[in-house]
Amino acid sequence: MKIGILALQGAFIEHQIILDSLGVDTCQVRLPQQLDGLDGIILPGGESTTIGKLMVAFDLFEPLRAFGRQKAIWGTCAGAILLSKDAGRDQPLLGLMDMTIQRNAFGRQVESFEAALKVPALANLNGKDQNPPYLAMFIRAPIIASVGPEVEVVSSLEDGRIVAARQGKLLATSFHPELTGDDRFHRWFLELVKRAA
Repeated sequence: MKIGILALQGAFIEHQIILDSLGVDTCQVRLPQQLDGLDGIILPGGESTTIGKLMVAFDLFEPLRAFGRQKAIWGTCAGAILLSKDAGRDQPLLGLMDMTIQRNAFGRQVESFEAALKVPALANLNGKDQNPPYLAMFIRAPIIASVGPEVEVVSSLEDGRIVAARQGKLLATSFHPELTGDDRFHRWFLELVKRAA
């Protein structure tokens, strides 16, 4: 298995460190030809407008969209925005997931916070019936405002706002799993990659 990490801007190194610790072959992706031979790709957190513009400038936009129609993609924070069909403003979006996103839903960076999430999909990754709450880190995070009928809500805050969703082999999280010591979301994404192969 070989997983790419979009490396145009944002927290791509942190994802690579976790995947390396799991023994996964990785590749930093900046050019279309670097998608060849990948089984899945992670779109990291960062600034979604900047990442989108760089995707267009490096001729990665359409190749990534085509990749996502065939293989697994996980978008974290800004990456989740890029996967959506609507982010409430004019910016490049892959439109692969039937969801709308509210950018910066919690305010500025000083309003960053952590929340313990219930994530049933992570059950059994640590052994039978071992699924403690997932401590998620939200930094200028978006909210998944609405989802279409083919999108599964993976996790929500206590007030019901959606922070993780899946559509087949596509995964979106509005928080930053690469900044915690908990690798369960990365391991679950690898399972999604295997199923999509």
